[in-house]
Amino acid sequence: MVTSLSSVTREDVRWEPQSRRHAGRALPKYGTYHPTVPANIADLVLELPSFVLADAESASREIARFDAELGGEIAPFASVLLRSESAASSQIENLTASARAIGEAELPGGKSKRNAAMVVANTAAMQAAVTLSDTLNADSIRTMHRALMINDPRHTPGEFRTEPVWIGSGSTPIGATFVGPRHELIPGAIGDLIAFAHRADVPALPQIAVSHAQFETIHPFTDGNGRTGRALVQAMLRNKGLTRQVTVPVSAGLLADTGAYFAALTSYRDGDAAPIVESFSRATILAIANGRQLVVELREIRENWNGVISARSDSAVWKVADLLTRRPVLNAVLLAQELGIESTNAHRYLNPLTKAGILIETTNGPRNRVWRSPEVLAALDAFAERAGRRG
Repeated sequence: MVTSLSSVTREDVRWEPQSRRHAGRALPKYGTYHPTVPANIADLVLELPSFVLADAESASREIARFDAELGGEIAPFASVLLRSESAASSQIENLTASARAIGEAELPGGKSKRNAAMVVANTAAMQAAVTLSDTLNADSIRTMHRALMINDPRHTPGEFRTEPVWIGSGSTPIGATFVGPRHELIPGAIGDLIAFAHRADVPALPQIAVSHAQFETIHPFTDGNGRTGRALVQAMLRNKGLTRQVTVPVSAGLLADTGAYFAALTSYRDGDAAPIVESFSRATILAIANGRQLVVELREIRENWNGVISARSDSAVWKVADLLTRRPVLNAVLLAQELGIESTNAHRYLNPLTKAGILIETTNGPRNRVWRSPEVLAALDAFAERAGRRG
């Protein structure tokens, strides 16, 4: 039985660049690098200061309260919060995109910018995490990564790495700030992590924070570890019953102070779990406050539209207006997919909203007419801006 968290140890390994991804680079001479050996945590007795546990408990109650507050309004807000969490998680990796760019990237048949497409892929990973939360295991982690990286030919989506990975600016792991464990250790380390994640005797939010830090220490993929690790957080929030209906945008809280977040991961590797738990508690409170403000703004926007829409009470115009709160960029194909409206009839329901100033028409590629709601997009961009501020 492990009685307390141990700091990681490091091995001495000879650097011999044989991977195809390193071929052709101007590499330094052979040398020694020091991959991490993660501590085992399956039987960890997680010892934390009382104030850290109290803050985590308060944050857990806020998660449950926020989840319950939305009640019957889950349909519009669940997808918005999921997308917002994905965008914030991507932004931690310096992958930024406007709400409009993300909306255009999600359109069937639409063009997309690279960063926006990567945020959309991250949304798919988050959705996979939530869907697979009942069966949290190595396969579900690989599925999250596959959804995230499916369009990246440089890597192997859904497959654990078979080569070194490191954090640092150098072209080799020699002298890197952090080097992930040797790939031979990954299956056992993931199995140990899953065993810890399934325990029922550890407070939920500290357990989630430690599981995330352990995953980032294992660094099991060649790329996308941070985003996959934050998708794992969403899977565990659902698995532990802290969320039942919506995504709490924890990454939007972590984004407020990424320096503290990365420092907390380093402290965890040095044997101190308190900072990462504190970081998650603070991030949760910030994210929920931000999420509540977004929900209020979207409700107000939708309610104000009732006074300017001219349509019969049974018209599909109202359904399109409801759709805009979660899909603020749309085209005829999306209306057909979401509402069953024939593409030839789409203009009957989009024109009244355009005349009312709710929609603006533009194009997104040849013969592809696109409409967007500037009010909803502005609310989403404001959410992202608030997430990037230190509070």
